[in-house]
Amino acid sequence: MATDQVLSGSAPAGKSSPGAAQAAEPKRAQISRLPSLTGLRFLAALSVFVYHASIPIPSLRLLADDRTEFQLFRWFDPAGGLGVSFFFVLSGFVLTWSARDKDTTTGFWRRRFVKVYPNYVIAWVLAMVLFASDFTSTRIALTNLFMVQVWTPEYYTNFSVDPPSWSLGVEAVFYLSFPLLLALSRRIDPRHLKYWITGAIAAVWATPALAYAAFPKTPLVPSGQDLPATAYWFNYVLPPVRMVDFALGILVALAVKHGRWRNIGMIPSFVLLAGGYWLTYHVPALYGQRATMIIPIVLLIAAAATADIEGRFTLFRNRTMIWLGEISFAFYLLHYIVLAWLRKQLGTEMYSNTAGISLLVGAAAGTVVLSWLLHRLVEVPLVRRFSRSRRTARAKADA
Repeated sequence: MATDQVLSGSAPAGKSSPGAAQAAEPKRAQISRLPSLTGLRFLAALSVFVYHASIPIPSLRLLADDRTEFQLFRWFDPAGGLGVSFFFVLSGFVLTWSARDKDTTTGFWRRRFVKVYPNYVIAWVLAMVLFASDFTSTRIALTNLFMVQVWTPEYYTNFSVDPPSWSLGVEAVFYLSFPLLLALSRRIDPRHLKYWITGAIAAVWATPALAYAAFPKTPLVPSGQDLPATAYWFNYVLPPVRMVDFALGILVALAVKHGRWRNIGMIPSFVLLAGGYWLTYHVPALYGQRATMIIPIVLLIAAAATADIEGRFTLFRNRTMIWLGEISFAFYLLHYIVLAWLRKQLGTEMYSNTAGISLLVGAAAGTVVLSWLLHRLVEVPLVRRFSRSRRTARAKADA
């Protein structure tokens, strides 16, 4: 794909001067909510659910038929990397889009902490009580609780307790870095954003090449995939490396705000995403984790945002998709817990394809209900109560 062609233009109306681009930002920034991106968040979370539901390991597997089980895993293996990469880019995009000019660094950090950590701790407790304490050491459990499990190249530490929570350890680093990254990114001339975006995409593609060259080919990760363990950690888990995905979201958001993005539309973006998914089967495994889908992910996020800005119809701006998107963070944290607890409750019995898939559909539905409860009873009240300091809330009330 000709990435520079996509990035070099501005809004569909044609090229704009730097002054026009600067003037376009306040108008676009008035649209602070991008509901289609909220709806897409659930699809990303669901893709991670499907990936975990297809993993053929004893603690999750339900299907008795080996052929079906391993075929499903082959189909959905790339879905986990897709969902995580989408979330990382989306985080940078949404935080940049909604950034407040008068916000303080500590105010931003406070809101992120209140939004993320209580849900994270509840998921940690549930996982430990329901299954993880059976095989998790105190050291690894505490490493997970304090979100530092991603800093060591140990597979069973990275994916400990509630395995999907590793990405929140990475996101925590993003949040700590965001005020500085945003300040630096805003200093880039809008006309030059295309070069920075292209460079970030090139860095994502260069990372697996570096990982293959710099790290030993053995041992492999315990999942049975042909992935060197240390290279896998470096390419997929290590926060400074994944920071490129997050920074890419920041840069793309600024390009859209300044009218420096040439939108190709959501349907072409989905088609390209399908192509990137297909490509994962035809490249070395580390490339398939991030690189093959990074450009379509960027294009899709920008296309959905542009559709909302311009008021055009999307399938993801209806009430159901927005509601699912709002509970998607809780869904992401809880889905593995539901799958692992279900497998534990069922004992060693294996099931026919029809029965097993029905159980997985039921697990997804049950996770949605539990996610709504966590969102409604914990996330929303805590955000309302503690997202602003008492001094800030009092000053706002007195104004």
